[in-house]
Amino acid sequence: MRGSGMELRQLRYFVAVAEEGGFARAAERLHVVQSAVSQQVRRLERELGLTLFERSTRRVSLTVAGERLLPEARAVLDAAGRTRRVAADLASAGTGTLRLGTVRGPGQRVYRLLARLAELAPEVRVRVSSLTVCQRLAAVRTGALDAALVRALPAAPGLELLPLWEDPLYVALPAGHPAAALPRPALGDLADLPLRLAARERNAPFHDLVTAALRAATGAAPPAGPPFTDLQDTLTAIGAEGERAPSWTVFYRVSGLPEVAGTAVRPLAAPGVTTSLAVLPGPPGAALRALLAAAASTGA
Repeated sequence: MRGSGMELRQLRYFVAVAEEGGFARAAERLHVVQSAVSQQVRRLERELGLTLFERSTRRVSLTVAGERLLPEARAVLDAAGRTRRVAADLASAGTGTLRLGTVRGPGQRVYRLLARLAELAPEVRVRVSSLTVCQRLAAVRTGALDAALVRALPAAPGLELLPLWEDPLYVALPAGHPAAALPRPALGDLADLPLRLAARERNAPFHDLVTAALRAATGAAPPAGPPFTDLQDTLTAIGAEGERAPSWTVFYRVSGLPEVAGTAVRPLAAPGVTTSLAVLPGPPGAALRALLAAAASTGA
């Protein structure tokens, strides 16, 4: 090894590229930009004095050195994860503190969960941090958080996702559209309408959930509508434009359902959105066990 600056992040990125077969897919899995993955892998190669990947315009594959290093890198990451779990347990053992990352706009489900936790385990103090999904997951990986709530996330490298509850999605569309007469419209009923969907960088898991469900239901992406700004403004625009320039949007409920003139809000037949608890792999500590018991007893 030529230097001493090798980081766990570099090993994590190396493993992700090896397992995903490319830098772009690894970046998507890690929720970072592709240039960050490429930069960190090149730094690792410089530190080790090795070429780990054969790169071409069509594919990325491991070199012989990369093949030899891959199981060792996985072992280091596994050991680091175990160390973080032990450290987190030691840090919270004396205080009974649960460090929890929450979704933005947590909603009544989360408030009920925390209230139930206070009933079942009054000795557990909860420190809540409201962060972006990438920040939440990174904080759990490093041990800065004991757990994090995440919505619509199918996987999180290096972490376990424990499903807690599923909420229906809702659609908002012009009140005069035929699908507005249905109690639970399906995605196929809305295929002709332009969709107002927030840009993927604002909420990648939710964006991917919706677009994948639409492709599965209709075989194609929906026509793009005007930009989604915030929920109230978007619903107001849908109602105001009505049949003149019809469009629709999809969202999950955080508090009460909005009522806007000219706009119909209906529960979507499928899919729903799952809220999960992201944790480090392995047996949970006492505070985390109490949270899971609270979730089970509230019907989450």
